[in-house]
Amino acid sequence: RPPCAMDWQVLTRELSLYLESQVRVGFLGSGVGLSLVLGFGVAYACYYLSSIAKKPQLVASNDRFCRFLEEYCPVVTETYYPTIWCWEGRVQTLLRPFITSRPQVQYRNELIKTADGGQISLDWFDNNDSSHYPDASTRPTVLLLPGLTGTSRESYILHMIHQSETLGYRCVVFNNRGIAGEELLTPRTYCAANTEDLEAVIHHVHSLHPSAPFMAAGVSMGGMLLLNYLGKTGRDTPLMAAAIFSAGWNVFESVESLEKPLNWLLFNYYLTTCLQSSISRHRQMLEKLFDMDLVMKARTVREFDKQFTSVMFGYRSIDDYYEDASPCRKLKSVGIPVLCLNSVDDVFSPAHAIPVETAKQNANVALVLTSCGGHIGFLEGIWPRKCTYMDRVFKQFVQAVFEHGNKIFSM
Repeated sequence: RPPCAMDWQVLTRELSLYLESQVRVGFLGSGVGLSLVLGFGVAYACYYLSSIAKKPQLVASNDRFCRFLEEYCPVVTETYYPTIWCWEGRVQTLLRPFITSRPQVQYRNELIKTADGGQISLDWFDNNDSSHYPDASTRPTVLLLPGLTGTSRESYILHMIHQSETLGYRCVVFNNRGIAGEELLTPRTYCAANTEDLEAVIHHVHSLHPSAPFMAAGVSMGGMLLLNYLGKTGRDTPLMAAAIFSAGWNVFESVESLEKPLNWLLFNYYLTTCLQSSISRHRQMLEKLFDMDLVMKARTVREFDKQFTSVMFGYRSIDDYYEDASPCRKLKSVGIPVLCLNSVDDVFSPAHAIPVETAKQNANVALVLTSCGGHIGFLEGIWPRKCTYMDRVFKQFVQAVFEHGNKIFSM
């Protein structure tokens, strides 16, 4: 059972004992108060267990892939018990960065040059103390791709590295251009559709350790970028497999959802200011090509992309960019095993935009859809400081691929 699993009897018994010890019979002047609190607690527990705690939906057309996941990545078949006091998607999304711990990770930074004269910052966690894989040349390597304005310092990246460390693996974090403190050498940053930088990084990492098993995991926009790369390359990639978390499948639907009043207030405006902040220190370089005053006036992600991202990468319109950036269009071409975790209450990736039918047409793809979890949330346990459901999916799937992958690679 998952560590936070609970059944009806345990929950009601613990609730009753807690209330008996904490609430006096004289509450509100009589025992009525205790009865009301206990009644509400039992009703809430009943609602939680019947409507919130559910097994995820596993979507995969390949029976062999399904059996592989059931045996070696059983977390995707177990009931997910979201944190009982913050299971709603928006709340999980907002609280995760503040609640989850930040494991200490010592990186080795590497700057690599690109064909156009730019540079990319890679943060390596070499795990040279690995007892499972003491030979660095064959130590399994995980490439990690953070979200839209994320870097190697995001808590979800640090947790993935912590999970990989315990398994003996090496990690390298691909920081998008201009995000991780390095200078922009050319007036170009990044986007979800252009995979040139990712291709350069994958080639570079593989060339350094050609004998090491190699896979990748992408989160949010990092997952979108990774999917777009896989859709472009098919089987022609050194990656064995990939894990995708909270990807936005259809960018049109994502931005429309984020422009609803409450979502704009909670997420869109803040995300736009983060994008603007990430490019403001490169203003002198970017002003060579862009009206930065206009870019800095954007109040939504769509406005930012219209004035900046789509123009930077040569799209005729923002619609052309959003169409090219949407991974749902390329999912049918993915040629290696890919596990994709989404929550159906993620406002960044609405449930109706998740390409369930397309996934069923590709034997390499498995979708894991939870009823709760929000965007990169997936909190579980009473006080979710450490391991999330997403962390457990990552750990089990990566270990399954590196240690039992031969059972799915012949699919």
